[in-house]
Amino acid sequence: MTETIARPPRFTGYVPLTDLSPADRNPKRHELELMIASIDMHGLVEIPVVDERTQKTLHGHGRRESLIEMQSRGMSAPSGIVIDEDGGWLVPVLRGWSSKNDAEAEALAIKLNRLPGEGGWDPRELAEVLEDLATGDAELFDSLAIPHDEIDNLLRQVDPETLPGGGRENETPLLHLPDDEDRGDGLSPDDEGRAAHTTCPACGHLFTSGR
Repeated sequence: MTETIARPPRFTGYVPLTDLSPADRNPKRHELELMIASIDMHGLVEIPVVDERTQKTLHGHGRRESLIEMQSRGMSAPSGIVIDEDGGWLVPVLRGWSSKNDAEAEALAIKLNRLPGEGGWDPRELAEVLEDLATGDAELFDSLAIPHDEIDNLLRQVDPETLPGGGRENETPLLHLPDDEDRGDGLSPDDEGRAAHTTCPACGHLFTSGR
């Protein structure tokens, strides 16, 4: 039996983009062009959060700025946006949370930006996903806009020949972590005889953002 909550503690509401006010202070900076490209490609997926106490944006300033810029450029409204009768953009926002004071609001805003990235990435699984994207959908791979040095750092930690399709995929994969002894060529001591990993031997793809 499904129980209906008369007044859910968290809910999605649509508000005019022009009414979505920024916080008084927001130290987070954004790569707007990358965000605009992502929203244009996938639609608005992660929605802004509004603080009920202040009625201002708590999280999602980059998405707010990106939507404002997209509208000013005359771009089509991305999926997830509703157009009102006057042609204005209505943005879905998460409602229902209220801060106790400005200090709590600013602390949570920082946490919402910092904590998701604190766990880092699993190098092997990320390499597998990037390999699949690079060989299966070049446009999606390019849209990740991962800098060349990040790709190099990742591939120094993972032997790509042990990835699916590689020559030694059945071997137990070993991670060559950044704190391994650096010999000056990006290889750890147990990499003897192998070249620095910047190209996947399974497909020959060169992992670089500058395709």
